[in-house]
Amino acid sequence: MAPRPHETLLYGLGGKPGRGREGTGPRAFRRGRALRHAGRVFAAEALKQHRRIFGGKLVVFSMLIWPLMQLAATYYTVRPLAATPGIAGRWPLAADPERLLAFLATGALGFTFFFSLVQSAWHFSFERVTGTLELLFLSPANRLAIVVANGFGALVQNAWLFTCFTVAMFTVLDVARVAHPGMYAVVLLAVLVPAVAWGALLNSLLIFSRDSAFLYTLLDDPMWFAAGVRLPLFALPGWIRAAGSLLPLTGSLAVVRGALLDGQTLGQLTPALLWVAALSAACLLGAVAALRLGEARAQRTGRLRLF
Repeated sequence: MAPRPHETLLYGLGGKPGRGREGTGPRAFRRGRALRHAGRVFAAEALKQHRRIFGGKLVVFSMLIWPLMQLAATYYTVRPLAATPGIAGRWPLAADPERLLAFLATGALGFTFFFSLVQSAWHFSFERVTGTLELLFLSPANRLAIVVANGFGALVQNAWLFTCFTVAMFTVLDVARVAHPGMYAVVLLAVLVPAVAWGALLNSLLIFSRDSAFLYTLLDDPMWFAAGVRLPLFALPGWIRAAGSLLPLTGSLAVVRGALLDGQTLGQLTPALLWVAALSAACLLGAVAALRLGEARAQRTGRLRLF
């Protein structure tokens, strides 16, 4: 039976292997070959994600209808706060229906980005049962490239439709207050980079977890609550704000809302961006550590179980 396209890319079936003997040429040549290998792995895993996710038309429900229902439910739950005396002084956005909707929409978009990666990691853990993970670890495929590609593929395919809706909504309502057009690129990177790093960490952890459902549940409602997705952070107790500050989603939303709704400049957002960059680096380092520890234990015990 002929190998499928993503298997050919990932495992090197039907063609040149994904990684052969180390070359004796210049270091730049070997580095370029390693990058090409990582690119093949990335493309293969993204192709696998596309084939797995887009299995039918019902996927549109999870990409757009479900986030819209959650956004509408949140908006009409919070909207009555506008009648509270003194609310404009404490939370000015709540007194303006359009800006309140924009605040909640950015939260829903950020949560869609990050929670789609939680779902992706949870499904990735199912490959322990099918035996795909064993093939991955027997192949010469770069481990970090696999988990990063898995998260990136799921992110792009799960979040693009709701992203388009959010952009259209901001355009119609005309609520964006951007200091400079270049801030749109800052907003995109502030969501995309930490989300991919977050997905890599979760994939690395759930590969070796015996109870992936527990982590999936832990990162559902607690994540949106502590990260300020539907409520401003100042409304939360101090210990919850401290815990939420360790989530990349919290920093991403601070940058997105500061740039789009408050008109903050790059200089004003620099502390938040540095914190988001530090959390992203920590997630990637954690992913590398989890992969190395998990694979070393698997080689000793013959089981893909780290915790």
